Amino acid sequence: MRAPARIGLYAAGLGVVFVASAAVAGAVIPEDAVPGPSASHAPEQHVATGDAPEQQSTRGADMVRGLSLEQDGYTLGEVEAPGTVGEAGELAFTVTDPAGEPVTEFDVSHEERLHLIVVRSDGAHFRHVHPVMDADGRWSLPWAWDAAGTYRVYADATPSAGGAVTLTRTVDVAGELAPARDTEVSTTATVDGYDVALDGQLQAGTTSRLTVEITRDGAPVTTLEPYLGAYGHLVALRDGDLAYLHVHPEGAEPEAGQVSGPTVTFGVEAPTPGRYLLYLDFQVEGQVRTAAFVVEATPDGTPAPAPAPAPEDSPGAGHDPATHDH
Repeated sequence: MRAPARIGLYAAGLGVVFVASAAVAGAVIPEDAVPGPSASHAPEQHVATGDAPEQQSTRGADMVRGLSLEQDGYTLGEVEAPGTVGEAGELAFTVTDPAGEPVTEFDVSHEERLHLIVVRSDGAHFRHVHPVMDADGRWSLPWAWDAAGTYRVYADATPSAGGAVTLTRTVDVAGELAPARDTEVSTTATVDGYDVALDGQLQAGTTSRLTVEITRDGAPVTTLEPYLGAYGHLVALRDGDLAYLHVHPEGAEPEAGQVSGPTVTFGVEAPTPGRYLLYLDFQVEGQVRTAAFVVEATPDGTPAPAPAPAPEDSPGAGHDPATHDH
């Protein structure tokens, strides 16, 4: 699977982890960890307009999620995972409540009780998967790393006794690493022959509408299938600290067996100006593909820098297929 230009925001870590890596690969996970098509949800968004700059700044701070292992008293425990490239094992963790007890009851959100996002600190090797929880509240799934680096692990869930939380920890994977540093704005991607274009201006501190259009061989793709309850699933990470923003498309909920396309529109709220890494999951003929973009959120809606041209030998300048596992 191919996607746009390798996007990076490399965070320095342990010396044994950061050396050089020629392989572009992803975590090895079972296909049954990924859900099939289902019904849609309305977008997750917060609309706010007309605020003074200082109010926008305060709201931006309130909007930031996914930067802590604790939120509202809920805590993401230590993440168990293989420590070196190529080592087979499992990735596992537990979420505890404000009393320190493992949480075993979660509400279903977007067809799953917990969404696990894993991405390397330079923005590469993005994965969105769904582990299984046992009776004791321990989430796990088989796991192996094919690329070294420091990875951010996000647990996105809604404990039944509380509200939605996004908890995060880092995991170091020993081996050789060549961090990706391409952070140029990129709004096109080519993935397995599908061309994906992103249109719209991201403005900080308010809800912005971004539209993706998916074509193949120049023809519009009108067979988009629901994935996790929508025709597309978008994750946005802020360049610099990987703050997490989780959104879904606008529009009516699809019925079972219904298809759509070639466009999907998202309501996206960026907490602050700056660059964001966007990862779009879309499903056609039962297969999920991921397209990645880099966009600029401006403070007042002024045009962002023009996207850098894609290399001739790689339309859309994308991630290697192995960096996006489902």
